[in-house]
Amino acid sequence: MFPVLETERLKLREIKKDDAEGIFACFSNDNVTRYYGQDTLQNIEQAEGFVEFFSKNYNEKRGIRWGIEKKETKEFIGTVGFNAWSPKHKRAEIGYEIHPNQWRKGYTSEALSKVLAYGFDVMDLTRIGAVVFIDNDASNNLLTKLGFRKEGILRDYMYQNDIAHDTNIYSLLKSRI
Repeated sequence: MFPVLETERLKLREIKKDDAEGIFACFSNDNVTRYYGQDTLQNIEQAEGFVEFFSKNYNEKRGIRWGIEKKETKEFIGTVGFNAWSPKHKRAEIGYEIHPNQWRKGYTSEALSKVLAYGFDVMDLTRIGAVVFIDNDASNNLLTKLGFRKEGILRDYMYQNDIAHDTNIYSLLKSRI
């Protein structure tokens, strides 16, 4: 059964087919995808493909992605979760995005804090990594604020709009929190 997590203002829940519009609203926005390593979505069918991808990843124990819903309005505002999950090696990478209308309200930090705790306490991870475009100041600052440590730079690691970009690699270790 898919785990539902709650914070003071947010409900983190399974992403369903009905969420395709919310996914499309995020991933069709160039401000969201410019640091994502993902082409901007052009149609709702692509968003439906994301929903299927997230479900398949969870069922195959390769990742887990929650939809972020505001409790007060039930509005779908983004996703957060783990990619590249390796239960054997007790590690995963965190990923997230929030619709720009919801930026700078503390939602990402609130959701991430809950998901990181779930990763360490329930999934028994010992390492959570993050790969972030060097120019993505908001994410770089957020991860540092949450205790992630920068380990280095991955050169020409991700492509965005057919251009290679360097990324920062971060980690948060269970033994260091």
